[in-house]
Amino acid sequence: MKERVAGKRAVLEALQAGKAREVLVAEGARGTAGLTDVLEAAAGLGVPVHRVPRARLDDLAPDHRGVVARLSSGEKAAATLSERDLSSFWFAADAVVVVLDGVTDPQNLGAAARVADAAGAAMLVTRVKRAAGVTDAAVRASAGALLTFPHCRVANITRALERLKGAGFTVAGLEAGAPDTIYARSCPDGRLVLVVGSEGEGMSRLVREHCDLLVSLPMRGRLASQNVSASLAAALFAWVVPSRV
Repeated sequence: MKERVAGKRAVLEALQAGKAREVLVAEGARGTAGLTDVLEAAAGLGVPVHRVPRARLDDLAPDHRGVVARLSSGEKAAATLSERDLSSFWFAADAVVVVLDGVTDPQNLGAAARVADAAGAAMLVTRVKRAAGVTDAAVRASAGALLTFPHCRVANITRALERLKGAGFTVAGLEAGAPDTIYARSCPDGRLVLVVGSEGEGMSRLVREHCDLLVSLPMRGRLASQNVSASLAAALFAWVVPSRV
């Protein structure tokens, strides 16, 4: 990921996280409430703001929406970890890790990160290949969570699950066809991994086989499923969070 973020919400989060060193605003950009928030935050933090031709922002980020922030030297747009970090990362006794198996839509990645952060999860784990990357769209959809929330990108999800099991985690998979719903099966105590599959195919066979248990959401309406972030939110707030209060 390049050392910049684009879009009003992502830039505001970068400012609030202390990562931004410079804000670039397109000449003639409309004075919206979002832009006002960015300018006020930059002024309050002493971060310089420069008006530049829109074409310059186009070169930096095609989907900039009039605002780009350059990050401080050495800073990255996301707090990305590697698979090796799973073995050394400090996890609380009741930590929750969210794993996305092959989610390809940046909007879903961002929304999932936002939900995981709101639910108090310790980390998000995603694949490096055949999965959404941390794009500007993903950062915006995360409401900035991807700027600070621990995010581990791994080459092999099943190997990552084995590392987490070695650290004392129970692995639960959210599967549409699982016979036990989140109401019928109690959430395990202790460290928990919650796995959510891809938008179309769900979890891969190997990932499913590495789960210690599978649960589904009780669907009572006309639709048979929900999107990734909605399903994750339902499972976290209706099943996982109450078990840890």
